[in-house]
Amino acid sequence: MQTIPNITQILINTFNTLINQFIDFVPRLMGCLVILIVGYLVAKGVSVLVGNILGRVGFDRIGEKLNEISIIKQLKTEIKLSEITAKVLYYFILLVFLTAATETLGVDAITSMVLSIVNFIPQLIAAAIMLQVGIMLADVIKNTVTGLCKSFNIPSAKLIGNLVFVFFLIITFISALGQIGIETTLLISSFNLILGGIVAAFALGYGIASRDVLANMISAMYSRKKYKVGQTVKLDDVKGIITQLDNVSVTIQSAEATIVLPLQLFQSRKVEIFNETIPQ
Repeated sequence: MQTIPNITQILINTFNTLINQFIDFVPRLMGCLVILIVGYLVAKGVSVLVGNILGRVGFDRIGEKLNEISIIKQLKTEIKLSEITAKVLYYFILLVFLTAATETLGVDAITSMVLSIVNFIPQLIAAAIMLQVGIMLADVIKNTVTGLCKSFNIPSAKLIGNLVFVFFLIITFISALGQIGIETTLLISSFNLILGGIVAAFALGYGIASRDVLANMISAMYSRKKYKVGQTVKLDDVKGIITQLDNVSVTIQSAEATIVLPLQLFQSRKVEIFNETIPQ
């Protein structure tokens, strides 16, 4: 015959077990709180100290260069690298102490989660540095391309520079995502496909729209040695003295008016050059 369990004894045993676990848990909880308080004080002190040191040695000058970039100005924000570095260091130290606190507490799930966050921080810092350097490099390349296009009198020089900036910015952003462990294969494939279509469409449209300018630039390569300021020339019914010669046009001063002609005409039309010149 089966014995009926003693309910009272079961409740007493359960209660004793809970009391013992609670008594064992309280010291660990107190130790966890002490570690967290010490960690907070250490993290706060180190972050303030590092922030002040970096501010005094001029570390924020790099951030000032970032603030001058047009895309940062549009965001209406100010980057102070000393404050950002101090904040990152603060949370990193706090998470290290939090890891020790959770180990003292004995909760494996929380400990594993905190460890994952701590291990993720170096990757995040590396990605942030990569993104910062990429933005600065993209801005330098943008300014170089814009200046080069303007020197050749290429239309929409600013637009071309902005497109180059966006291109390098996207590449930097994708690389930063890969650094923090995010799978970017599909993103890269999509970007390459979209980029190929945009480049093809832009090249076709820009080539058609700028064919006259490109023709003048090519003509300038052959006309530089043949024509010079001060020569008297005649092109069709226009006769006068060359007063200005640039990459795409020739300015001729005739008796009646000042005439600007594209260099392309000097390759496709008959041009007479006279010996008379004006002093330089």
